[in-house]
Amino acid sequence: MKKIYLSITFILFAAALFAQQQEITVCHTSATEKFAVFASSKEFKASHATPGKYVHVSEEGGKMIKFKCADGVEANGYLIEAKTKTNNWILVFQEWWGLNDYIKKQSDNLYKDLGNVNILAVDMYDGKVTNQREDAARYMQEFKQERGNAIVKGALEYAGKNARVGTIGWCFGGGQSLLAALTAGKQAAACVIYYGMPVEDVARLKELNCEVLGIFATQDKWINPETVAKFESNMSAAGKKLTLKSYNADHGFANPSNAMGYKEEATKDAYENTLAFFKSKLK
Repeated sequence: MKKIYLSITFILFAAALFAQQQEITVCHTSATEKFAVFASSKEFKASHATPGKYVHVSEEGGKMIKFKCADGVEANGYLIEAKTKTNNWILVFQEWWGLNDYIKKQSDNLYKDLGNVNILAVDMYDGKVTNQREDAARYMQEFKQERGNAIVKGALEYAGKNARVGTIGWCFGGGQSLLAALTAGKQAAACVIYYGMPVEDVARLKELNCEVLGIFATQDKWINPETVAKFESNMSAAGKKLTLKSYNADHGFANPSNAMGYKEEATKDAYENTLAFFKSKLK
C-alpha cells in the first residue's frame, strides 16, 4: 500500500512539474516565435491573397541603400530623405512577403503625407522577397530575431544618435515595429502596429519609451480580440499608453493587394489615425 501511495505521489508530482514547465515555455515564447507558428497553418497561408503585380517608381526620391550592422553583415533599406534636414525618422517594417514594392509605395505615401521626416523601410529578410505564400511562410519561419535586432540597431545608427524615431509595420512587421520601439530605447517617439503579434512580457513592456497605436481587426483569427485585450491589459500593467483602433475586418485588411480582405474605408480611417498619431509625436 505504501509503495502504491508513493507511486501515485510521484506521478502527481511529475505531472505538476511537467505542467509548470509547459507553462514556463509558453509564457516565455517570444512574440516572433508565436507569429512564426502561424506559418505552419494552411488556413493562415490561405488567408493571404497573392499580391498583384506592381512595380514601384518613387516620386519622392526613394532609393535602396546598404548600412552597416554590429554583427558584421550589411543590411538593406529603402530610404527617402527629408528635403530639409530633420532628426525625425520613421522605420517601416514589411509584411511577411518581404520588402516589396507595396511597402516602398506605403513608405512614399507616409513621406508625402507627413512632411518633414526621413523614412527608412528596413529589409528584415536580407534581400528575400516573394509573392508566393509557401515562400513567405518559410521566410517568416527562418527569420532570426537576433538578426532582426542587429538590423534595427544598424538602422538606428544610420539615423544617428539624435534621431527621434517612429516605427510602423503590418502583419509580421507589426510585431517587429513594437520590438524596434523597444530596441530604440529613449530614441523611440511613436509606435504603430497593424495586426502584429504584441509582446506579452510586462517587464519588457515597462522598458517602452513611447506611446503605441494598435490597429487590429475584429475578425482576425490569429491576432484575435482576446490577444488584443491581453495586450491592452499588459500595457496597462506596465504603465504604458496604448490607443486601440479595431475594425470590422480580417487580418491584412489594410493591404491594397489583398483582393480577398482589403477594406477601403477601414484602411482610410486607420491611415488617418496613423498620420495624426505620428504628427502629434514627431513635431
